[in-house]
Amino acid sequence: MFERFTRSARDVVKGAVVHCERAGHDSVEEGHLLLSLLDREGSRASFVLAALGAKGRRDSIAAALEEVRRRGGMSRADVDALAGLGIDLGEVVSRVEQAHGAGALSDARPRRGLLGVARSGHRPFTPEAKDVLVRALRIVTGERGRQLGDEHLLLALTLGRGAIADVLADHGVTEGSVRRVLQGGGGEAMAG
Repeated sequence: MFERFTRSARDVVKGAVVHCERAGHDSVEEGHLLLSLLDREGSRASFVLAALGAKGRRDSIAAALEEVRRRGGMSRADVDALAGLGIDLGEVVSRVEQAHGAGALSDARPRRGLLGVARSGHRPFTPEAKDVLVRALRIVTGERGRQLGDEHLLLALTLGRGAIADVLADHGVTEGSVRRVLQGGGGEAMAG
């Protein structure tokens, strides 16, 4: 599959691994892919993200991603479903963190090996992150393309169901807006 990736798409994947390692997480997640896309310069995805105003809102996106991790990766639909049952997820998260420490649901604390040193090395991709790569490949094959670029990874993130797609949509990055910019329709920068 990776032989179809452009250099830019490969760099996004490598950058996601770096974000994962910096955070001390065990696995590369969708959020790491998104942060890596936001780091890019001079690529199709970076152009789209800039045109949609998302590059200027990186801090807001990063904070939203951290909040998603804090609540255990639950999407807006999950939160709404729980609320419909009378369960306040914010209260649940607060109580769990009081009992087990900050980030207990996200398991965001750095992993330590022997002698208390942070582990380094191979980081596997979560099933959700792998799904992004597969969706991106399907987008390319659906377009009868040969190369998978970073713009396809961005599109694949918008097509996902869950919290990362919610974060993107909240920041004006949807499948429709990405396709409009890619097709030359321009973007409308979101107010910060």
